[in-house]
Amino acid sequence: MVRNQLDVQGMTCTACASAVERAVGKLAGVESAAVNFAVEKLDISFDDDITSIPEIISTVESAGYGAAVPDLYREITLPISGMTCASCVAAVERAVTALPGIDEAGVNLATEKALIRYDPSRTRISQIKASIIKAGYKPLDVQAEASADEQQDRRQREIRTLLRKFIFSAVFSVPLMYIAMGHMLSLPIPSFLHPGSHPLAFALAQLVLTIPVIIAGYRFYVVGFRSLVKGRPNMDSLIAIGTGAAVLYGVYAVFRILSGDVGMVQNLYFETAGVIITLILLGKYLESVSKGRTSEAIRKLAALQPRTAIVLDGDTETEISIDEVEPGDLVLVKPGERVPVDGTIEIGSTSIDESMITGESLPVDKSPGDEVIGASINKFGTIRLRATRVGQDTVLSQIIRMVEDAQGSKAPISRLADVIAGYFVPVVIIIAVLAGLAWFFTGSSAVFSLTVFIAVLVIACPCALGLATPTAIMVGTGKGAEFGVLFKGGRPLETAHKISRVVFDKTGTITEGRPALTDIVPASGISEDRLLALAAGAEKNSEHPLGEAIVRTADDRGLALPTVDGFRALPGRGIEATVDGRPFHLGNESLLETLGVDFGLKEDADRLAAEGKTPMMAVEDGRLIGIIAVADTLKPESIEAIGRLHSMGVEVVMITGDNRRTAEAIARQAGIDTVLAEVLPGDKAAEVAKLQEDESIVAMVGDGINDAPALARADVGIAVGSGTDVAMESAEIVLMKSDPRDVVTAIGLSRATIRNIRQNLFWAFAYNTLGIPIAAGLLFAFGGPLLNPMIAAAAMALSSVSVVSNALRLKKYRPEAGTLPEGE
Repeated sequence: MVRNQLDVQGMTCTACASAVERAVGKLAGVESAAVNFAVEKLDISFDDDITSIPEIISTVESAGYGAAVPDLYREITLPISGMTCASCVAAVERAVTALPGIDEAGVNLATEKALIRYDPSRTRISQIKASIIKAGYKPLDVQAEASADEQQDRRQREIRTLLRKFIFSAVFSVPLMYIAMGHMLSLPIPSFLHPGSHPLAFALAQLVLTIPVIIAGYRFYVVGFRSLVKGRPNMDSLIAIGTGAAVLYGVYAVFRILSGDVGMVQNLYFETAGVIITLILLGKYLESVSKGRTSEAIRKLAALQPRTAIVLDGDTETEISIDEVEPGDLVLVKPGERVPVDGTIEIGSTSIDESMITGESLPVDKSPGDEVIGASINKFGTIRLRATRVGQDTVLSQIIRMVEDAQGSKAPISRLADVIAGYFVPVVIIIAVLAGLAWFFTGSSAVFSLTVFIAVLVIACPCALGLATPTAIMVGTGKGAEFGVLFKGGRPLETAHKISRVVFDKTGTITEGRPALTDIVPASGISEDRLLALAAGAEKNSEHPLGEAIVRTADDRGLALPTVDGFRALPGRGIEATVDGRPFHLGNESLLETLGVDFGLKEDADRLAAEGKTPMMAVEDGRLIGIIAVADTLKPESIEAIGRLHSMGVEVVMITGDNRRTAEAIARQAGIDTVLAEVLPGDKAAEVAKLQEDESIVAMVGDGINDAPALARADVGIAVGSGTDVAMESAEIVLMKSDPRDVVTAIGLSRATIRNIRQNLFWAFAYNTLGIPIAAGLLFAFGGPLLNPMIAAAAMALSSVSVVSNALRLKKYRPEAGTLPEGE
């Protein structure tokens, strides 16, 4: 018998629960079925030889309810050391996915981390680590337990170790090369080391110099041969086989020289092995340095977090570690200091520089009641703020976590390279063996065949394949974070470059989101200020957003408001009140009809309405004295953003619940292509689905709770940072500023990143496609040169560096240009 638990949807009462129990209980093989209505769960015991979960779900659905297997999976990010190439990635993924309960396992070579989704009831973390160790690699602590500083320290230790090993091996390989090649180049060599007069000393000197180099690169042999024995050969295996063969042949030659065959002095291969290892250590060092630069964005963000905070207890100031601050603490922030945690200002006013978080260059004025973001800079006044979010809950921590998740994820475009990498090394070994044997059996010497064998092994570079995609994604997502554009993974970063339609929610996304007074049209004999003062006085007691816009404008102008009595709202028409002892009305055209007032300014009212504004007619003592127009105005950046989207070949759609006349007026001002007006909140997702019917890639940009379904339905959901948490959870890209131009930045950065990935993959494939046949002697067969294994090693070492360096070009991306600078 198997016991399982299912989620049940659609139940409204205990009778529903009983109905589900009865339906499932009648299934053959079901021993017991109990529904908990309160938590909407079905506990069921059944014989899995007779029935199955899909059959049980189908039965629940037939009874009129919904059922699903609860998501019991957990995600962890596990750093892994010891991986050197894409073949290592494939080996770790195969080892982990072979475990029971593993839903997904993706390994990123650039970040050296595995993102694993597993069922903790079937597999434990210790088992996952054991499988990685068995595959020949070393799992470290779960990512959540390691700080950014610890990870950076580990990376720096690795870089320093590689540098030391390279220098150590170079100290021995340079004289090794000099002794081996000097006599051919007529360089001065001590007579006791000359191969003609002292062949044994010549050979033994090279052997003695080679041994320290082998020791410096011992890891290639340990990991390479271990992986080979396990049936999962990797790049280290290629190096170990190639250089190992060269050393063994050299040792064989030494024994032949000892036996009197001095002619073997011409067939020593020690310098080949020594120089290959030295060059590869140099390549690994340069690659590690370059890979470290790809994660600079996270280090910069982490460095913004202050280490301490001043907490107030009455008048007592205590400086404590940032980790000790609790929500509700009163924190003192002095001018020039960084805000230690997220909070709300209680005392003081200042300007806050939020540029490192939002990308917004201008400081933002803050006063009591306003929220401030941790790590932003307090420019002027001393403030006291009440901590609201601390530790991992702060905006900065969430941004860092989002960028880390994105950098650790895989884009769909990487799948081809992953598949090829899984077969790459075994195929290269087979090619090397066949090429060597082919030359040997066609009459070439053993030395020539060995040269071909080694050259093929060391020129092959699975590293370049493995680094092509993740390095570009790391730099691209990090660059996005600099501009306040947060990608939640590799998939949205890749998909965004294909966007052909962008759907903007109107209110708060391309408009300011709150009404503003736009026009004052006084009748003859009435001043603007008097008209505004009368309207503001009447609206002072109103809570309507349009009225608030009028009062706000009057306050900004410093107008004295008249005395108001007898305020009354007139639903659907406007308001009435007694202002300075006279009857006063403010409302729409139907209000004028009710009052029987002559509409002398109708042309102005029609013009304002056609512009998408709401005209309100002011009537004093039975006479029309003017019109005040209010509108939710376009953000200044919206027109520029839409124009730039058009230049990128992207169609722009606006969706809104407003009436069509107002929506079309806004669309005309902004240059929007298509208007979807009078759309109910629940219908937005359906409208997005219609736009996808012609296979267009659709992005939805919104900020409200009612936008969440549409954000989830779109191919790419984009939430503005000023929006709700629900909207940002539903979206795949988050814009930290409420600037529609950042939609352009997101698409442009995606296009630049995908272009960079394609370049990397092209050169990685081209390098191996051309390099391996040349190393196998293809050019030599047609009268060309034979590739020296040392040249092959240098090319292999530099191929990975070139891929990472190309990815680092993305750091020069500028959103205003939409691409890399000319010549880059």
